[in-house]
Amino acid sequence: MRAAFPDFRLGNVLATSFTGTLSERHGDAVERIPTPDRLVDWLAVSGLAVDSCTPAQLDLARELRESIHAAATAAALQDALPAPAVHVINDRSTQGRAAAILTPEGKRRWQLGSASRVEDALSVIAADAVSIIAGERDGRLALCASPTCRAAFLDTSRSRTRRWCDMNTCGNRQKKARFNANQRKKPGSAD
Repeated sequence: MRAAFPDFRLGNVLATSFTGTLSERHGDAVERIPTPDRLVDWLAVSGLAVDSCTPAQLDLARELRESIHAAATAAALQDALPAPAVHVINDRSTQGRAAAILTPEGKRRWQLGSASRVEDALSVIAADAVSIIAGERDGRLALCASPTCRAAFLDTSRSRTRRWCDMNTCGNRQKKARFNANQRKKPGSAD
């Protein structure tokens, strides 16, 4: 990994983890894939290793990321899916050469085409987005309660009431802010 970049925020859901490569969308946005090489890194840690990435392929990836975010946000709010986002997701889903394979441990893994291309990896991410947005996966799409984040995530908690995209980042930040505000309100505290 290249140390000069912010850490990746990885989750258990490929498509929503991919949208997390741009975080704090409503605050000071953090771009986690600013260069083609950084996209190669993200794909590798996500089990979709590719040989290389061009600036044009990075643009395709970012367009897919934003389309997934727009469609997942609309689905979480139970709004109509934006047609341009649906078009991009469908287009990327059909343009790759990837196959689901079964590992000896009984897990599904994606095998990209023989010349691993970014387009192949994007097709896997787009297909994952289709299954989530279409409601085929166990869970419900939700939006992070952090006013600066608002990331879409798949809530698979038993009660389906999870509030944060990631408890270690947004959840802890909000809890700390609430704690500090309560401390300031206490009598005898320094203002």
